[in-house]
Amino acid sequence: MTAPEAVPASASPARRVAWASMVGTSLESFDFYLFAYFSAFFVGPLFFEPLGEVGGTALAFLGIAVAFVVRPVGAVIFGYMGDRLGRRTTLLWTVGIMGVATGLIGLLPTYAQAGWLGAVLLMLLRVAQGLSLGGEWGGSILLATEHSGRVKRAFYAAIPQLGSPVGSILSAVVFLVLTAALPADQLAAWGWRIPFLLALPLLAVSLYLRVSISETPVFEGVVAEGRRDRVPFVAMFAKRPTAMVIAVGAALLGIGSYSLMNTYTVNYGVAQLGFSFQDLLVATTIGGLLQLVTIPAFGAWAARIGSAKVVVWGALGTLLIAFPMYWLLQFATFPILVGTMIIGGILPTMAWAALGGLMNDLFPDHFRYSALSFAYALAATISGFVPYLTLMLGDATDFAWWHPGVILAVMSAVTLLSAWAASRRAVEPESTPAEPVTV
Repeated sequence: MTAPEAVPASASPARRVAWASMVGTSLESFDFYLFAYFSAFFVGPLFFEPLGEVGGTALAFLGIAVAFVVRPVGAVIFGYMGDRLGRRTTLLWTVGIMGVATGLIGLLPTYAQAGWLGAVLLMLLRVAQGLSLGGEWGGSILLATEHSGRVKRAFYAAIPQLGSPVGSILSAVVFLVLTAALPADQLAAWGWRIPFLLALPLLAVSLYLRVSISETPVFEGVVAEGRRDRVPFVAMFAKRPTAMVIAVGAALLGIGSYSLMNTYTVNYGVAQLGFSFQDLLVATTIGGLLQLVTIPAFGAWAARIGSAKVVVWGALGTLLIAFPMYWLLQFATFPILVGTMIIGGILPTMAWAALGGLMNDLFPDHFRYSALSFAYALAATISGFVPYLTLMLGDATDFAWWHPGVILAVMSAVTLLSAWAASRRAVEPESTPAEPVTV
C-alpha cells in the first residue's frame, strides 16, 4: 500500500490528527471485540463442533490468544516500518490488513459446511489480525503525540485510547441489535456474519482519514537529522532494556482487564452466574459509554500530574476492588452487574488512558515506534491468555467466586510496580519541530 504525498504539517493540527488516529484504533478495537464476543458463544459450535462445549470454548479462547501470540512479530515488522518509513504510511498498512481480515471472517465456511477448513482459515485470519494489531497501537499513539506539544502530550496520548471503548460499544450494539432482530437459529446460521462484513465500510472511512493527515514533525526531524537506526528493534534493547521491562509491566493491566471483563466475564456470567447474554452486553456497553468521558478526563489529569502517576493510581485502585467486585457478582442482579462493570471499568481505565503518555516518555524518538509497539504487543500477548487461564483456574477451583479476582489482582500489582518505576525516570528528549505545532 503506497501512501500519497503528505499534506503540509500545518494542515494537520494535533486535535484533528488525534481524532483521526482514534477512528483507526476504533476499527481495530471493533474487530477485536467483535471476535471476543463471537468467541464467547459462536466460535465453538460453528467451527469446533466435534470438541463439545468445554473443548469448543477453550479453542475459541485460544483463537483469541493466537492473534496475541503473533502480535510481537507484527510489532517488529511494523515497528521497523514506522521508524524507517514513517508513522503515517505504516498505519495505512495496519488498518488495511485488519479490516480486510475481519471482513473475510464473515465469509468463512462453518464446520457443518466444510469440516475443519473453516477453523484453519479462521486461525490464519486471526494471525493476520494479530500482525496488524502489533503495529497499530504504537503508531496511533505516536501519530497523536508527535503532532502535539510537550504540555498537552499526555492528553493527546489518551485520545487514541478512546478507540477501545468505541470499538467495544459498536461491537456490543451490533450484537444486541442482531440478537433482538433475529431468532437464535438464524443468528447461528447466517446472522453472525453481518458484524464482520461491516468492517469493510468502516475500513474505507479509516483509510480516508489517515490518508488526509501528514507525517509527524518529530519523525520528519529524525529523518532530517539522519538519526534513523538501521535495525530499531536491536537498538531499543541495546539502549533501553530496563525501559522495555517497565513498559511491558505498565501495559499489562490496561490490556488484560479488557480481556478479563469483556471476554471471560461475559462467558462466566452466562455459564456460571445465570445472567443473560443481552444483560452482559448492556452492562459492558454502559461501562464503555462511561469511558468516553473518563478517558479524556484522565488524559487531562495526566497532563497535569504526569502519566505514570495516573497509571499508579489506577492500578492501586483496581488492586483494592478486585476481590470485592467479583464477590458482589455472585448476587446476580442486573444493578449489581452494571455497578460492577462501571467500577471495574473506571479504575483500570486510569491505567489505560495514561498508558500511551507513560510509554511515550520512556523512549527516544528514533526507535520509539518499535519500542512502543513491541512492549505493548508483548503485554497484549500475555493478556491474550487471560480468558483461557481464568477459565482453567475456575475449572480447578469449581468456579469459586474469587478466581477471576486472583487474575485481576496479579495484573494490578505488576502494573502498579512498573508505573511507579516509570514515574522515577526522566522524560526522553526528542527532535524539536522546525515550526510551531498547531494544537
